[in-house]
Amino acid sequence: MNLIFNLKQSTANCINNLYNIQLQPEQVLVNATKPEFEGDYTIVLFAFVKQLGKSPDVLGNELGEAMLAAMPGVITKFNIVKGFLNFTISNAFWFDFIKASTPDNLLPAAKNPRKIMVEYSSPNTNKPLHLGHLRNNFLGWSIAEILKLQGNEVVKTCIVNDRGIHICKSMIAWQLFANGATPNDTKQKGDHFVGDYYVKYNDAYKAEVAALVASGMTQELAEKEAPIQKAAQAMLLKWEQGDTETIELWKRMNSWVYEGFDTTYKKIGSDFAKTYYESNTYLLGKELVEQGLNKKVFYQKEDGSVWIDLTADGLDEKIVQRKDGTSVYITQDIGLAEVKQKEFNTDASIYVVGDEQNYHFKVLKLICQKLQLPAADGIYHLSYGMVELPTGKMKSREGTVVDADDLVDEMIAISKEKTESLGKVSEFSQDQLTELYNTIGLGALKFFLLRVDPKKKMVFNPEESIDFHGFTGPFIQYTHARIKSILRKTGTEINLVASDLLPLEKQLAIELSTFPDVINEAAETLDPSKVAIYTFNLAKLFNTFYAELSISNAETEEKKQLRIKLGILIAATLQKGMSALGIAVPEKM
Repeated sequence: MNLIFNLKQSTANCINNLYNIQLQPEQVLVNATKPEFEGDYTIVLFAFVKQLGKSPDVLGNELGEAMLAAMPGVITKFNIVKGFLNFTISNAFWFDFIKASTPDNLLPAAKNPRKIMVEYSSPNTNKPLHLGHLRNNFLGWSIAEILKLQGNEVVKTCIVNDRGIHICKSMIAWQLFANGATPNDTKQKGDHFVGDYYVKYNDAYKAEVAALVASGMTQELAEKEAPIQKAAQAMLLKWEQGDTETIELWKRMNSWVYEGFDTTYKKIGSDFAKTYYESNTYLLGKELVEQGLNKKVFYQKEDGSVWIDLTADGLDEKIVQRKDGTSVYITQDIGLAEVKQKEFNTDASIYVVGDEQNYHFKVLKLICQKLQLPAADGIYHLSYGMVELPTGKMKSREGTVVDADDLVDEMIAISKEKTESLGKVSEFSQDQLTELYNTIGLGALKFFLLRVDPKKKMVFNPEESIDFHGFTGPFIQYTHARIKSILRKTGTEINLVASDLLPLEKQLAIELSTFPDVINEAAETLDPSKVAIYTFNLAKLFNTFYAELSISNAETEEKKQLRIKLGILIAATLQKGMSALGIAVPEKM
């Protein structure tokens, strides 16, 4: 019962019949009628006025009369305000919608399901996950779940950056400063332990550079000649040559990090069908580079390096293989795109990566298209803005990042403090309280990071994110728990009898009916904030409704039954919407 789609379809049919033109439903714009005007839904007429040579009023009247005839029992009346055709939908339609709706049919069956890969997280094995990784993980996981709600088959993957100079920096610092210590010795998570040595490397490097400058060396030369920097470079060369001792240390330290990552992923609810490792994939594109040379997609310079000229596409020239035959980052990504396509045969591949890599992904897609790889057209970069703190940007090498584990723990502690301050936890067992604080704290964190359009930068404030009365996850969780509490008292056995709807009852029905459109729009734009905003608005509307209209003590038994059914549907919709954001909603709070 997708009313918006039916309105678009009917409008297109009526215009085609009235004026003998071919109009598609997707060309019709339908909005909710503005509160200051009478009506429920509005057709925007301006797109057709010039084409049809009609004034907005004439077109509105002719189309309005045709729509009344086309949708009897649905549209009861219309009015025209400055090029906007406003329709009022009958109470009978909304009652039938409420009656036909169940928690199991909130979303229609999929029409054209696709197989879609979502790649997210992409951590480095020289440090633990931080606040930026949390936004990435929550975005990737949520997009995957929203796409599933559309009926798509979704494959979640991760590429781990487990090789390179940055990894060797942690390794050399461990050799210099750890005295053989392990995470077990220091009682640390493995990723935190290794991350500390990345910071120690940077501290030592800065001290060595400063000493060399003080001895008369230039800053530029000092940065190249610092002993710890040269040691890290030498270690990278040994790794690439397969030196046994270096490889063993690399595997050992990475295993500590992976164990730490797994703990964090489990805590925040991230999961992957397949994890790829850069150490296994960085050579993958070399064969495709050779094919590209043969196809004249790439060209070779005199020094032997291989390039692609993308100036005709508005970009520049890009190296795809160094003169010594080694691959660069884009080479790996070309090969990995091909491997993933062969392995999973997806229709689309979404890369959840920060907006500093916008250029990289434009180049990747263009190269894959020019190589005519099957994966090429399905490549999509979900670019998102960085997360900053009220104090500014974070820097891993200086140890000023907000650690993901610490932040999650802080959020749980804040949720405990705020919940206990409300004084409503006496009936909970200790295990229930632990679960509740985790649910509220993690829900607040996820909602705050997902409620903003991914393309926008954002500032994260932990205290602001846990507010039981604001635009937050806990507000929606509390509303769900409140509805469940009401339903436990009223029971959920109902027998609906047709009755007129009061304005707030009708508003709730209208809001519930838009849920499929919100999910579709969020999936098409890859923007979970649309679901976050919708769930908040639905929760806010329910609270307005509940403040004015009683459920348990409704005016009549018919009204009580109707409002119980609305409560059931709203709770189910809040649960499904929040679940798509990775957020649990408690039965009681």
